[in-house]
Amino acid sequence: MTTAQGPRRADGWTAAVRQRLGLGRLLPLGGPEDGVWIAETAAAAVLRGAAARPGTVLGKLRIGPVEEAVAEAAEEAVAGEGRGASRDPAERPPQAPPSALPPGPLRIDAEFSAAPDRPLPDAAATLRAALLTAAAARLGLEIAEVDLTVTALLEDGASDQVTPSAPASAPAAPVAEPQGPVAAAAAGVPGVVALTRVLGGPVHTGPEHVRVEVATAGDHRALDVARSVRTAVAAATDARLPVSVLVTDVVRPEAAGPGSGS
Repeated sequence: MTTAQGPRRADGWTAAVRQRLGLGRLLPLGGPEDGVWIAETAAAAVLRGAAARPGTVLGKLRIGPVEEAVAEAAEEAVAGEGRGASRDPAERPPQAPPSALPPGPLRIDAEFSAAPDRPLPDAAATLRAALLTAAAARLGLEIAEVDLTVTALLEDGASDQVTPSAPASAPAAPVAEPQGPVAAAAAGVPGVVALTRVLGGPVHTGPEHVRVEVATAGDHRALDVARSVRTAVAAATDARLPVSVLVTDVVRPEAAGPGSGS
């Protein structure tokens, strides 16, 4: 028998799945000990906005692991879990979010169109440098490779800017009000725009770890903000559990209002 509440529950589950898939891959920020991940969609938006250059139009952009590093990272993760079994809980490596990529070097694959009045190698070199700089300085991504493919030449009168897709003016993920000392500590960190809830609540406390979801301000380096969130959360809990942080959104600075913590 179908109840009136049944369809609502199904709709809620469908929306949750769409929100999770909408994040794209969960990419590691920093190194293995940082315990920070960022949604691919959030990272890609920052890269697109920072890489806008006259004479090029950016097309598809994906961020993923360097193939040669995947097996090594998986082996290190398994070994780390074994070593961490006997450690004090606070000394164990932070636990990755579900389906997140393991820490390790990443690769950017992107397509772009270019103006015919400039040598293609020069256009590609400029675009590559912009992507690498933004990845390191604004996010904290460890990018080892950038593979660019020219797909077309721009016609006269076509847009001369990289496809605009700058950080959003507000978090795309559902925003959650901070409840409890741990959430309040995370929300009060400079550079945190809001707590979000895609993989559950904004603060997920498991038997052996704590995970926090946040949206960060675009004028703060995402990795630095997330590190500060980890420190604040660790100080606010007595459980002495390893803390990980998931950055779901990077928000334009002007959208981070007075109560954002930025």
